[in-house]
Amino acid sequence: MAERKDLIQDIQPVEASELLGAVADAKTAGYRLGQACATKVDGGIEVLYSLEKDEVLKNLKVSLGDNDPELQSISGIYWAAFIYENEMHDLFGITFKNLALDFGGHFFKIASETPWNPVNKRSGAADSAADGGGEVASSVAGEGDGGDGDGREKIVNLEKNDKETPAKADEKGGEE
Repeated sequence: MAERKDLIQDIQPVEASELLGAVADAKTAGYRLGQACATKVDGGIEVLYSLEKDEVLKNLKVSLGDNDPELQSISGIYWAAFIYENEMHDLFGITFKNLALDFGGHFFKIASETPWNPVNKRSGAADSAADGGGEVASSVAGEGDGGDGDGREKIVNLEKNDKETPAKADEKGGEE
């Protein structure tokens, strides 16, 4: 029986200094950018760039430290990567050098800096909740903060006034 190509995933560890070369080689070989994401692991952060060609995924995995993680942006090769990289910057505090479109830490309105990597608070950045920024912000929900303890994201209402909101109605068991 033939191997199903849609199940093939190639995960290649890549040093941060080798990422741009590996991505450029993949693009030359006909791969397209499928997605990019980061995840918190013991002792740091792993960044994964998934590239696809003919229903086969090639995943380039870069390991970074917790404190002041930094990586060259691939947005010069795959322009759309600026979306993923701005997201990783806001949520994990990863600094991307040479980012094609840099939102400067304001891609998302979030309740706290780098919520998925609290070790790496950006110095001098104001907490959007403290400065009244935004009506709705994203925050990580966990045990003891109204979340269900599974670590998934929940939306937190940061409106300055105390009017009834759908979130407050849900807390009271009411309807919108």
